[in-house]
Amino acid sequence: MDTSAIVWVLISAALVWIMTPGLALFYGGLASTKYASNTVFLSVIILGLAPFVWMVLGYSLAFSGHGTFIGNFDHILLNGVSFSKTTMGLKIPDGAFMLFQGMFPIITAAIITGSVVGRVNLKAMLLFIPIWLVAVYAPLAHMVWGGGWLAQIGALDFAGGDVVHISSGVSGLMLAILVGKRHKPADEKDTPDSIVNVVIGAALLWIGWFGFNGGSALEANATAILAFANTNIAAAAAMVTWFIIDFSRTGKAKITGALSGGLVGLVVITPAAGLVAPASALLMGMIAAPAVYFLVDFLKRKFRYDDTLDAFGFHGIGGIIGGILTGIFADKADGGLLATGSLHQTLIQLVAIGVTIVFAAGMTFIIAKLVSLITPLRVEKAVEERGIDTALHGEYISIMNSPQFNNRFRAPGSGSGHFGKQ
Repeated sequence: MDTSAIVWVLISAALVWIMTPGLALFYGGLASTKYASNTVFLSVIILGLAPFVWMVLGYSLAFSGHGTFIGNFDHILLNGVSFSKTTMGLKIPDGAFMLFQGMFPIITAAIITGSVVGRVNLKAMLLFIPIWLVAVYAPLAHMVWGGGWLAQIGALDFAGGDVVHISSGVSGLMLAILVGKRHKPADEKDTPDSIVNVVIGAALLWIGWFGFNGGSALEANATAILAFANTNIAAAAAMVTWFIIDFSRTGKAKITGALSGGLVGLVVITPAAGLVAPASALLMGMIAAPAVYFLVDFLKRKFRYDDTLDAFGFHGIGGIIGGILTGIFADKADGGLLATGSLHQTLIQLVAIGVTIVFAAGMTFIIAKLVSLITPLRVEKAVEERGIDTALHGEYISIMNSPQFNNRFRAPGSGSGHFGKQ
């Protein structure tokens, strides 16, 4: 065992864990004041649900056996998982590998919730998420990273373009379609609850992504350094590109826009982080930003779906673009188009992306329909219109949004939000 590798992987695991509270703040800050607490809660509860599922069954199905599509039950309840030696030829014990990999399903499931916050039935989500982790995440992790079919055909996914981002984005979209659009007055605007929370959340996501991508090297080596550098380069390039486009179109220098661009860059580099040169990471960020910027609005207008916080737009579309660009920009050893002049790897990438989309969408549809037989997928219209934070949670991300604050400090009858006398 290599002590430096163990330390690096454990630190990286902690960084990946912190991404989910970061996503909670990012999503919660962007959400309407009517469901900001609901948005944060759905991510927070997954911090408990996903590790439970991973320990009991998920890790075994993802990383045991030699199945084409899924593992077996050898490591249920982490049975036989060594915390002192490796059976995988790595420089870290199997327990450290399990711990690091176990952080990924947490953030993956949390991403899905962004598509349906404010209107999804909590009971339905508490049933949906564990089943989805077993029936969708675990098989995809096995197919890509556990020696399954997509690994066997040579698909490249360094840190989760298929397994994390496309699967969660597509599943979020399917769930949003099944749950239905939000009920809201035509003149109600989606005003972010807290820009401060958006900034804090984005910062936690960005720093966590260094562990997400850099840790996927599974040791402290040159590949980890490359992945770490490429993560920052792609995010920076996408942030600047997004800002230039948005500012030129709207005339407003928006914090949320710049940070959204950075997030797109982080998504697009994920499958390629340790496989491409820094110059390619720069180009990937610059290509992804305008592609996602224009596609998100176009697809939502064209197909009229309600992806509340653009989980599909950022993670689904960004992941698809990242997977394709990985096949184009990967180094010569990995068969990248520009390095070899061959389309072979790019075609493999398209196959893996297609399989992920079809599998995630199909299984999400089936799981959601099964859950709907037990409990409705969405809350009652009256609860939604009143605000799910008030009806279900009774707590508020910002005290200024609470009824107690409004009743005490706002002038009676004031609809402008100005403070009145006590």
